[in-house]
Amino acid sequence: MSENKTITVTSPLLPDLQEFEKLLEDIWQRKWLTNNGHYHMELETALAKYLGVEYLSLFTNGTLPLITALQALRITGEVITTPYSFVATTHSIWWNGLRPVFVDVEEETGNIDPEKIEAAITPHTTAIMPVHVYGTPCNMKRIQEIADIYGLKVIYDAAHAFGVKINGESVLNAGDMSTLSFHATKVYNTVEGGALVCHDAATKKRIDYLKNFGFAGETTVVAPGINSKMDEIRAAYGLLNLKQVDAAIAKRKIVAERYRVALKDVPGIRMMYDIDGVRHNYAYFPIFVDETQYGISRDALYEKLKEQNIFGRRYFYPLISTFSAYKGLESANPANLPVATRMANEVICLPMYAGLKNDDVERVITCIRK
Repeated sequence: MSENKTITVTSPLLPDLQEFEKLLEDIWQRKWLTNNGHYHMELETALAKYLGVEYLSLFTNGTLPLITALQALRITGEVITTPYSFVATTHSIWWNGLRPVFVDVEEETGNIDPEKIEAAITPHTTAIMPVHVYGTPCNMKRIQEIADIYGLKVIYDAAHAFGVKINGESVLNAGDMSTLSFHATKVYNTVEGGALVCHDAATKKRIDYLKNFGFAGETTVVAPGINSKMDEIRAAYGLLNLKQVDAAIAKRKIVAERYRVALKDVPGIRMMYDIDGVRHNYAYFPIFVDETQYGISRDALYEKLKEQNIFGRRYFYPLISTFSAYKGLESANPANLPVATRMANEVICLPMYAGLKNDDVERVITCIRK
């Protein structure tokens, strides 16, 4: 093993190439590349079964389900959300002509703090868009209680939460809808892709109209939809990856446990731990660097890792609320978001993927412990 070998923050789960080639040959024979083809329909069914949900619609990426969810539920006005996420969460609100309202997060999870939601509700609020950050479930019970009191819809950005369950129940069954991302960096990927989960057949039908230009028949358009369908090639790729995702998650768990054991006594390094009753997917392994205790800043450690050809990611940094499109919002004031601001300034996600070798994990650990 070379000490100079590059260790990336993630690496995609890839299906067996020979198996994939067989499915490609079949697609070539069928000559049906998109528009609800054979493999598309097979993957929708297989994913719904695996994830423990009843209604699932496939998309060509993970951002379009967010945009479509807001359309399908006819959301207006203001949407309460978190600044501690990937920008797509807030961008989807903006693309619908809505106003994002940021509230702070919980330090233990990075998820939206339910106790901050109520104070942010105005007569214009119609929905809440929380994120299961790093795949850790939000406090869904409390969020739903608030939503019910004020008559709000809840759309979960579950991009990180593939396969996550609480006491055997999928987190995707919470709220009014949940969205998934199948980007190459995720636990489960279709190269690019995503899904939108809902809870009744009529809503799924509306979603499927919206993702196909609004067509309800050959000559009937029922809504101003967009084109966000998944093609056959990625659907076939996804079917093969679904067969190996459980084994990949098991390998990720081993990496997470190794990090936790080795770094638990390092002053100034904070980690997140498993929650009783939760089936985690180990999508990410964030650490939080307290400069005062650790001795150097998060950014200094980040650079030292890079010097060793180890590439972590400051995920999520900067906060969405600091970007030019949103920093003018009243709710974007850093004084309103102290926990999220601190987490963004302290976080590094360490390399985490199924194919990460033991020697590489040890290199990462050694660098941090030094």
